[in-house]
Amino acid sequence: MHRRKIKLTIAYDGTEYHGWQVQPGMKTVQETLCQAATALVGRKVHVHGASRTDAGVHALGQAGLIETVTPIPTENFPRALNDRLPQDIAVLTAEEPLNPKFDLIGDVTCKLYRYTLCTTKIRPVRDIRFVWHLPGQIDIPAMQEAAQYLVGKQDFRSFASAADQRKSSIRTIFRCDVLTEGDNILIEVEGDGFLYNMVRNIVGTLVDIGHGRWQPGYIQEILEARDRTTAGQLAPASGLCLVWISYEEGNVEYRI
Repeated sequence: MHRRKIKLTIAYDGTEYHGWQVQPGMKTVQETLCQAATALVGRKVHVHGASRTDAGVHALGQAGLIETVTPIPTENFPRALNDRLPQDIAVLTAEEPLNPKFDLIGDVTCKLYRYTLCTTKIRPVRDIRFVWHLPGQIDIPAMQEAAQYLVGKQDFRSFASAADQRKSSIRTIFRCDVLTEGDNILIEVEGDGFLYNMVRNIVGTLVDIGHGRWQPGYIQEILEARDRTTAGQLAPASGLCLVWISYEEGNVEYRI
């Protein structure tokens, strides 16, 4: 048997987990998946992830990759892994990459994160794990105007956590939209990559603008400052979800 790469699409409710990445003594999504894959294959298996989501952040389309020697058919992996996973994690699809040199992180072309705000007077008990409950009036047009200053290739150091030690803070945001859906406000941020806490800091800043703390154009000053203290509050993890990750393979772009 030859060693195979198997690419996974993974969904999870991140509420009970200390983020994606394995951490000693902590319950994480990655560690839980590794344990399930190891139990399935019968030898130690590591599940790599394309995005290191924070503690409490959710995913509908996280991308994972395992390399293993096993006779189990690729198409059987989702059902077999799900039988060994808790109810708040699910493997949606499994496939072998067309390109044997497929790079789970390096080949990413775009990611979409969606943040959900709920504006009802009374907290939405059924959905509270997946929203930031923010009752009261908020200026949505101001938030929409401010969001457009974030689009393009720019230095997002002001929106990164101090814990982010990456050399470059240059990223490209393809789209940043503030949408309404009933009593919910959806903030969708689509980009080629994100710094640590970047989306949550963007959301917190847009909320501050929606509450009248700053005018929409202040976003430009924040970007130019390259200083986290100039931006707004950090939005809670509960409202954030990794929706999908796209790759280009064989000149065809697809989402996982």
